[in-house]
Amino acid sequence: MVRKISRRAAVQGGTALLGAGLFPAMRSARAAGIPSAEGFAPVPGGRIYWRRFGSGKRTPLLTLHGGPGAAHNYLLSMQALADERPVIFFDQLGCGKADAPSDESIYTIQRSVEELDAVRAALGLDRVILFGHSWGTLLAIEYLCQGRGKGVEKLILGGALASVPQVIAGMQRRIDSLPDGFGTKIRALEQAGKTDTPEYAALAQRFYDAFVLRTPPTPDALASFDALSKSIAYRVLNGPNEFTIVGKIKDWDRRADLKAITHPLLLTTGAFDEITLDCHETIRDGVSGRARLVVMPGCST
Repeated sequence: MVRKISRRAAVQGGTALLGAGLFPAMRSARAAGIPSAEGFAPVPGGRIYWRRFGSGKRTPLLTLHGGPGAAHNYLLSMQALADERPVIFFDQLGCGKADAPSDESIYTIQRSVEELDAVRAALGLDRVILFGHSWGTLLAIEYLCQGRGKGVEKLILGGALASVPQVIAGMQRRIDSLPDGFGTKIRALEQAGKTDTPEYAALAQRFYDAFVLRTPPTPDALASFDALSKSIAYRVLNGPNEFTIVGKIKDWDRRADLKAITHPLLLTTGAFDEITLDCHETIRDGVSGRARLVVMPGCST
């Protein structure tokens, strides 16, 4: 049963619900007369595409989408907050409407950190609340651990990680939790080099249905999935799928550095999130600032 979600609940817990289609009545800020704008901004390596909704006086909310490569579309339900503050979305380099250079050396964590600084400068975001989801949480944590958090007032992270090796271990537990010998079957196909077969694709979809999106996708979510399937950034940084992380981020680990984060922090996750609860608890217990963790029953990523 879908329950009506208040604005406050959407802010405090919306991360785990972003793809679930629980906000159809709030989808169009433009229809509500809220001002909007869009454009491109120069960043290291090319141009990103940005969208801004609202012009209220409260601190702007800057969103960092997941993937890497998923594009901003699945986050658009958060434009419902634009009646009280600007809400800004952008497609990171290599996905969505942003430029997608073919030079694979461009796609690094460090360049993405510098991209975030460039976006803030281009859009005049001296003060922000930073919202990250999935890969966007990695980006936010790396950004703050590098001491680049000037003007960041608060931090909201959903589907969050401070260590890719910890995420990989959790995903393997998720795989082993599925019935009917799922783990044995999918690993056998991987070892046999049959990851491009219909059988492997069907098994991968079972994982996605259980731990990525447990409800029918909205049009915005489908747009992000389409962007992800075409994204060079996803392939280079992450790998071929959600649970096979063999790209450039595979060894990233900031668990020992979390004390550098002093900002008030809200963490949200679903009980069935592909990024397991221990990853979120590590962040909650590791940061220096005040941190709150909300776990949503029945939800996935």
